[in-house]
Amino acid sequence: MGVLNEIYGASLSLLTDFYQFTMAYGYWKKGMAEQEGVFHLFFRENPFKGGYTVAAGLEQVIDYVERFSFNDEDIAFLGQQKAADGKPLFEAAFLDYLRNLRLTCQIDAVPEGTVVFPHQPLIRVQGPMLQCQLLETPLLNFVNYATLIATKAARIAYAAKNEPVLEFGLRRAQGIDGGLTASRAAYIGGCTATSNVMAAKLYGIPLSGTHAHSWIMSFTGELEAFYAYAEVLPQRCILLVDTYDTLQGIENAIEVGLAMRKQGKELLGIRIDSGDLAWFSMRARELLDQAGLNQVQIVASNDLDEYLIQTLKEQEAKITVWGVGTKLATAFDQPALGGVYKLSALQNKQGEWQYKVKLSEQSAKVNTPGILQVRRFYKKGQMVADMLYNENSQPAGKSLIVDPTDATRRRFVNDADMNYEDLLVPVFTNGQRLYQLPTLAEIRQRVTSQLKKLDKSVKRFVNPHGYPVGLEESLFDLKTQLILQNRKPQEP
Repeated sequence: MGVLNEIYGASLSLLTDFYQFTMAYGYWKKGMAEQEGVFHLFFRENPFKGGYTVAAGLEQVIDYVERFSFNDEDIAFLGQQKAADGKPLFEAAFLDYLRNLRLTCQIDAVPEGTVVFPHQPLIRVQGPMLQCQLLETPLLNFVNYATLIATKAARIAYAAKNEPVLEFGLRRAQGIDGGLTASRAAYIGGCTATSNVMAAKLYGIPLSGTHAHSWIMSFTGELEAFYAYAEVLPQRCILLVDTYDTLQGIENAIEVGLAMRKQGKELLGIRIDSGDLAWFSMRARELLDQAGLNQVQIVASNDLDEYLIQTLKEQEAKITVWGVGTKLATAFDQPALGGVYKLSALQNKQGEWQYKVKLSEQSAKVNTPGILQVRRFYKKGQMVADMLYNENSQPAGKSLIVDPTDATRRRFVNDADMNYEDLLVPVFTNGQRLYQLPTLAEIRQRVTSQLKKLDKSVKRFVNPHGYPVGLEESLFDLKTQLILQNRKPQEP
């Protein structure tokens, strides 16, 4: 069993919205429970006004799907739900159906750590409508938040320019699972360690930590507190210098560092958690170097995010390690990704696929019909464009792709003279897992590799360049045709 079982133990099959069960009951009553459908999980805008997104959460999806079943307590709870007339809402035969239900869906997904863009499916679910419907909410729950945090971490790591970023947002995270998910996703995105001990145990993430102001305040003076901490933890000694007076704290840390050296030990670092981080870090570096403590790292914290780190870099701050908490673990400036899960194809009784489109007054909210795949094209090792296509209409050679939000934006791609890969890979077939889970380190390395292949203009924080993503021409035509079929002209 995976981490979900280790944390929760009990069945998680009720982790969904109630309307998934009412729709499932409706499919069962109308004889549609086993009718084959295709759903896609995707998002419509990159988070944080950025140019890219980092996919995450697939491991939890796999863990959930593999242990999906309804136990006696689940069935009993559903049986207690009442209709308006006070009678049971669900028939006993339906509850028996759920009791014996085993997932048989085919699930394809983008591997965790892949750089993705709006309107591209991160997960494709094909199978009986009832089963596909029950998976909607949990899949969105696992993918939305993890993807959001992995993307935020990638942006922060990019701003830090390969310097270590420590994640310590547990105390401000949204509950237990929010804290654990944030730590895992932050490590995927580029953080080097976490303060979250349980996440370190469950996921194998390196641990990091210093001490709080309370340690200093529990002694008669700061210098005494520093000496005590150095005595207790001489091999991992990082001293927090801003409890009373930051400059005096730096001087006290230097005294302790020199005393440690005489004992054959070295002060690892100091941490600054308030004030003018740029100025204090430069002054600290100057004083530490004058004392011969050139190896001492300067750790900074205090509500850091990618924008503040970038600003500090521009000011030539002498910070060498970045501690990021609240702004990362809570995705402070955008608390939700906005991923959705939409039906795009339904099989009729003759086994023919009927493609489905959901209309909206906003063109960005019109989903793409078909059984979708994403093909990524490369030139000289760099990502140049992504094409969405219908698997029942495989493109070959030179293809025209059309921006799904602006039909006037078009470009050609050619699989004959460009390298390419299809992003969605098989994860489950007939309910059986095919996918070999990578290690967390491998997922993290995938993020690094993917971002190196992405142009700098797409990675900038302010007005990033839009990476080209388009519908293959025949898919665009299909979508347009279905929109026109379903949207009647208005009378004058």
